[in-house]
Amino acid sequence: MNDTTDDRTAAPRRARHLMDPNAPQRDTINSAGTTRVQTWVMSTLVVTTILHLAGGLLIAAWYIDPEQTAPRVGLSVIAGAFGVLAVAAGLAIHKRPLLTPWLLLGLLPALVGLVLFV
Repeated sequence: MNDTTDDRTAAPRRARHLMDPNAPQRDTINSAGTTRVQTWVMSTLVVTTILHLAGGLLIAAWYIDPEQTAPRVGLSVIAGAFGVLAVAAGLAIHKRPLLTPWLLLGLLPALVGLVLFV
């Protein structure tokens, strides 16, 4: 058998932008995409955890006797401080400047508390 032609049909050529199932590309642990996702997950967890703490302070202020305004306002101010810390922590995780107008967003829990309790 001295046949030089190949009886097998050649597989159709796959476009370069499509994945080759025979040679999958794995994302490495320290790749830019993985690091970016880890950063967003970490900042989301930190910010939501701290904001839940601020919300808990507002709920605690809700249960204080309405006659006692000072403790309710005090807890609202502390909730605002934790709100600012939550925004600052998110900015720090993303390595952004801390002194930005975004910090004003952290005062939202204090504003809500003061509107409800004063």
